[in-house]
Amino acid sequence: MRARYGVPLSIAAAGAAGLVYAAGIEVRSFRLRRVTVPVLPPGMRPLRVLQVSDIHMVSGQRKKQRWLQSLAGLRPDFVINTGDNLSDTEGVPEVLDALGPLMEFPGAYVFGSNDYYGPRPRNPARYLVEKVQKRHGLNGNPPVVGAIHNPWEDLRDAFDTAGWVNLTNTRGRLKLDGSAGGFEIALTGLDDPHIKRDRYAQVAGGPEPDADLSLAVVHAPYLRTLDAFTADGYPLILAGHTHGGQLCIPFYGALVTNCDIDTERVKGLSTHTTAGHTSFLHVSAGCGTNRYTPVRFACPPEATLLTLTARD
Repeated sequence: MRARYGVPLSIAAAGAAGLVYAAGIEVRSFRLRRVTVPVLPPGMRPLRVLQVSDIHMVSGQRKKQRWLQSLAGLRPDFVINTGDNLSDTEGVPEVLDALGPLMEFPGAYVFGSNDYYGPRPRNPARYLVEKVQKRHGLNGNPPVVGAIHNPWEDLRDAFDTAGWVNLTNTRGRLKLDGSAGGFEIALTGLDDPHIKRDRYAQVAGGPEPDADLSLAVVHAPYLRTLDAFTADGYPLILAGHTHGGQLCIPFYGALVTNCDIDTERVKGLSTHTTAGHTSFLHVSAGCGTNRYTPVRFACPPEATLLTLTARD
């Protein structure tokens, strides 16, 4: 009996331990990723950009709220929020409480599908099926029926009131004060490609020559948006959405990205090349999860402090 059942029981025990770790420990082990990106014109002093993404706030997540509040101590020059703030129709007040200290800094934002619509229970195996079939979100899948609508307008109004720039299929500017005074950042953003709300034709044309720096911002890093931004000459693209794979295999990495980008670029800093142009790409693994899959494994929750430096 021992020879027959010893190995399966060991595997079951290891799986249970892994689930306890993924749901009880790692999902709350918030980290700060630090990267340096040489995209500024020669002679400009470094700029520090804090990127927050995929908060997926659920009422009662106090540790996540306190950690997000603490990021204000980094004193970034500006903040970029790449969407999916909500995973609860009642979560807007807690998102605003968590981001309140950060909203004292210049900032900009785009929304993701979970800002607009509430999550639904979903078999995680479907992500693997969609990867094989190359269908993600509304890209190749039928329209969602009976979707739960989140109060995203309240979130938008609060961000706008704080002075954050709404980049929903539009362009905007950030004028930096303090030690970075005099610098002007041009930003070009898209609505979420995961639910086919991106309209690149409305923002096409590339960087703005009279700005000190032009950046591109989108929630989900679909290849069509990366190609468009890169072909237009943006030096840096910021995105989120992937959760870094969320459930990864140690020493191997992510199995899925929940979009059509490859798993090698599921999180962190990389590059994207098309039509003879190359852009830096930073994909945040985010600091939350869908409320129905509250686990992370080999992929801790994160925000990123990007230090932008002068090009060689």
